[in-house]
Amino acid sequence: MPPAPAAPELLAEPGAAPAAAPGPARRRRPSALWRLALPFGSLLLFLALWQAVAAAGTWSETLVPPPAKVWDAFLAVSSTRDGVRGYNGTYLVEHLGISLRRIAFGAGVGIGLGVLLGLVMGTVRWVRSLFEPWISFLRTLPPLAYFSLLIVWLGIDEEPKITLLAVAAFPPIAVATTAAVAAAPRHLVEAARALGASRWEVVKDVVLPSALPETFTGVRLAVGVAYSSLVAAELVNGLPGIGGMVKDAANYNNTPVVLVGIAAIGVSGLLIDALLVRLERAVVPWRGRT
Repeated sequence: MPPAPAAPELLAEPGAAPAAAPGPARRRRPSALWRLALPFGSLLLFLALWQAVAAAGTWSETLVPPPAKVWDAFLAVSSTRDGVRGYNGTYLVEHLGISLRRIAFGAGVGIGLGVLLGLVMGTVRWVRSLFEPWISFLRTLPPLAYFSLLIVWLGIDEEPKITLLAVAAFPPIAVATTAAVAAAPRHLVEAARALGASRWEVVKDVVLPSALPETFTGVRLAVGVAYSSLVAAELVNGLPGIGGMVKDAANYNNTPVVLVGIAAIGVSGLLIDALLVRLERAVVPWRGRT
């Protein structure tokens, strides 16, 4: 019988390092680079198309300013030029910071109330029957439909703005939490009750962990809805504020500043959503694994 072939490791010269097997990190590296290259490439393509449309002259620069003018407007509202500080005496980062503070207060109140009511609606049927039609009614209303009423009731200071953002954020999180709580696995609930768990223990140890993933999705939706209502919230007495800056610049056909404000809202919204995703992964590590 011929001898069995020697293993590759035995044929290697003494002291020579064995050939490295393609590990998970090496296999994942091209896909990670590809994920980074795709959004960067799409941004470059968008800027190229934008420049081409602006250079074609089909529309005036008031309607479609070239990217260079928008960049110059960004530098102008972010610094002091000829004695003029930012836009309306406030830097862009300050406008954005004031708006983010309004969103934090308004959306925070709306999300807190929505989670509490959703938890009760998901566990008590008659409460759900009582409040669900009103939440659905509120969810269908655009912010501008009741902002004027809030101004009549609360004045033109911070109260109507924060209230509008709270009302905008409330329905999505209430609906998501209600659905998540109501969809808690029935067999786990019955098993906990059979083991002698109280109603509060069932909610705390079974219902809440089961509902957390969908509740975090509702939080992201609520923050997005509140962010999309920002310009409406800052229509009246919105300066300083990024939405008020956009509205004021639009009144004077200052399209570059409008585009700078829109870009600031969009980029900050992406960062906030990314932070919420990170928070969700830390708080709900079992999502997608059950």
